Order: sequence, then C-alpha cells, then structure tokens
Amino acid sequence: MELTTLTHENEDGILTVRLNRPDHLNAFTVEMAQELEHTFRSVNDDDSVRAVIVTGNGRAFCAGMDLATEGDNVFGLDGAKRPTLADMADLDDPGIARIRDTGGRVTLAIYACRKPVIAAVNGAAVGIGATMTLPMDARLISTKGRIGFVFGRLGIVPEAASSWFLPRVVGLPKALDLVYRADILDAQSALDAGLAQSVHEPEDLLDAARSLADSWTQGRSPVAVALARQMLYRNAAQEHPTEAHRIDSLAMFYTSIGDGDDGVRAFLEKRPAEFDSKASRMPEFYDEWTRE
Repeated sequence: MELTTLTHENEDGILTVRLNRPDHLNAFTVEMAQELEHTFRSVNDDDSVRAVIVTGNGRAFCAGMDLATEGDNVFGLDGAKRPTLADMADLDDPGIARIRDTGGRVTLAIYACRKPVIAAVNGAAVGIGATMTLPMDARLISTKGRIGFVFGRLGIVPEAASSWFLPRVVGLPKALDLVYRADILDAQSALDAGLAQSVHEPEDLLDAARSLADSWTQGRSPVAVALARQMLYRNAAQEHPTEAHRIDSLAMFYTSIGDGDDGVRAFLEKRPAEFDSKASRMPEFYDEWTRE
C-alpha cells in the first residue's frame, strides 16, 4: 500500500510509524485509518520488525478526527442507513463498511498485533488520537503531550473499542470520570491517571520509547513474545481461569519444543540463547484461537 498519511522507518528491528499530516496536526482521516490498519496487519508477517513505535510528525500526535473533511459525514459513515444490532453480526460484510467505526478497525488491528506496540505521545492526542493508543502496550508522553477523551463535548461517544480498552487500562471508575469530564489532560495528569507510563522531555521521548522496545524484545523469542502479548490481553478477559489454562497449556507446549528448548539449555550452560522462531509462523492453534 502506498502511504500518504504515514511514514515508516525500520531501525534495527524497531518500526517507527509516524502520523504524517503535520499541517493538520495529524488529524485522523479514513485514509489514515486504512493505512494504520494495513500497517498493523502486515507487520505480523514482517520478521524484520520486533517492535512498533507510533508517534506524530510535527507538534501534535493526533488532534482527533479531521472535522473539516468534506462529505455528508466527517466520520466516513453512511448517514442514510439505519443499522441494527443484527446488521453488525458479520463485521466482514461489505454492506456495513460505512457503518463500522473506522477507529475500531485500527484498534482491533493493533490488538491483534504479534509485536509489542508503544505510543510516543509527542503532542496533543485527543479523540481517536487518544483512543488509538489504548491497545498499545505503553504510552510514553512528552512534557508537551496532552491526552483527551473529548467525545462528550461533541455529542458523540467513545469509539475505537475504547469502552473495552479504557477500563482495562485505568479501571472503570477512572474511565467513567475521564469520559464524563471530557477534559484534556497534561502529561503529569495523564501519568497520575494511569494513562501514561512515563513522562519525558520532547528530545528524549523517542529514545525512551526505543529503549523500552529493546528491553522488551532484544534476546527474546519472537513467538513467545507474540503469544505472551495475546495471552495477557485475551485471557484476562475470560470469565474463568480454566479458559486461560487451555491456552497456557498449548502455548507452553509449543514454546517448550521450540525456542524454549535452547532457552533452557542456554540457561543451564550459562550462555545466550539462540532463538530462531519467527512470528510470521505461529503454532497451529494460534489462528483458530485469535480469529475475530
């Protein structure tokens, strides 16, 4: 896919994805949604990438949906339709393409990613600019960063599946407060709320994100990292730990006869492990387990 709203830079296995509409504060468009979804779907099969960092070009991270977009509906939706819950049963149905929330397409792709994902929030991140970061594994924020779930000010609701992600990041009471207030939080407030993992000076932000990505992925099994990421997200949402046990058993079995075989021997022999698995080739149960 030719990128018009993003840039990609792979440096030593860390893919930096930059939202690239700086003259519009990286405001979100349907095209950006398509490019982000494509990015996170395709990175699963790109074994040259071990982690992803998302940031913005210019002084903003993402100023939310581009409300100046021409058309009947700035969100790219078909206002002539009157969809029902039954219409949403098959999300792949072309007939609901302009009913589905575009931000949700992006966050579901991030959720399904096999690589750790880090948000480096360099400036304003409001609306979809905030919610797209929620399925990422950490949010590092610049002292110039701002985060806001401002939907209440516009008469709309939290999107991008954030009603699922936000309570898991900050807890339900705080999620309700953030959504009801619709405030824009500065960096320290975002840290205090549990949205941000750490605050950095602007010139240090990307280095901190890269350092975190390295600490998570260097010397690690790509398949074990991919499985662990999905296990923690998916199993934590199960009703009973027995469901987690079923997946843990399969994941432990396949990693123990894969990279884990050398990992154990390396530990005993006091040497670095030689992991040769590839996240593009996951164990047989993986596709069935993660199918949406």
